[in-house]
Amino acid sequence: MARKWKAKGAEAKALADPMSKIVLQLQSSLIQSDARGILCGCSVLLAAEEEQAHLLGRAYFGDRVINAEKDKRWFQLDMEEAFFLCYSLKCLKIVGEDKRPKDVQELWQYMKSKKAAFPDFYKAYSHLRLKNWVVRPGFKYGADFVAYRHHPNLVHSDYAVLVSSEGDGEANGRLRVWSDIHGTLRLCLGVVKTLLVLSISKNGHDAASPSCLENYTVDERTVSRWVPEQGREDDTSVDVESQRSQ
Repeated sequence: MARKWKAKGAEAKALADPMSKIVLQLQSSLIQSDARGILCGCSVLLAAEEEQAHLLGRAYFGDRVINAEKDKRWFQLDMEEAFFLCYSLKCLKIVGEDKRPKDVQELWQYMKSKKAAFPDFYKAYSHLRLKNWVVRPGFKYGADFVAYRHHPNLVHSDYAVLVSSEGDGEANGRLRVWSDIHGTLRLCLGVVKTLLVLSISKNGHDAASPSCLENYTVDERTVSRWVPEQGREDDTSVDVESQRSQ
């Protein structure tokens, strides 16, 4: 699939400033400042100085929250984003109402209590983020996530992502009947995105602690709509790719 850059020179900018480098800079900045996020329902609030706010924006973590403070910028992180910074990158501490940093196990249990399928969604989110995709909520497109090759200011998202669990599709109950598959594919076609289904296999492990994630595997499948009016040799037939990875 061709990359959909938003402007002339956008691709060159992305190549000169890879997302992996930006995330490393953010990780270093958060560690040095002993950054702490505040649990707030199903999200985490993070206050950042100007330079750190710039890095959060470049790496595209969270959404800016409008506030009157001149010396701090506040960001609202989704649970997957916050846990990624805390658990995978180990650069963010998260505190509760008692102002005490929660350990990873406490945070894991808290997020599962707020979102039963959190282990599956987090595995899918981290799977893409660790491959240097920018991952954002996908509810505007009828999906769980959308994935960008670089910052959304430079490129349109390539994929609308659905998360599915092994067996019964318990993660979100999607794609269980043909009408849902057909409708989802039509929607992806309308917004010029490829449907990417990430199937999470637990391989017999429960979700008692985040260490279970090491044993989960992800099966990637891209699905596109078959147009019967077009010939077999046209470059628009069904495109299904599978890959199993940690």
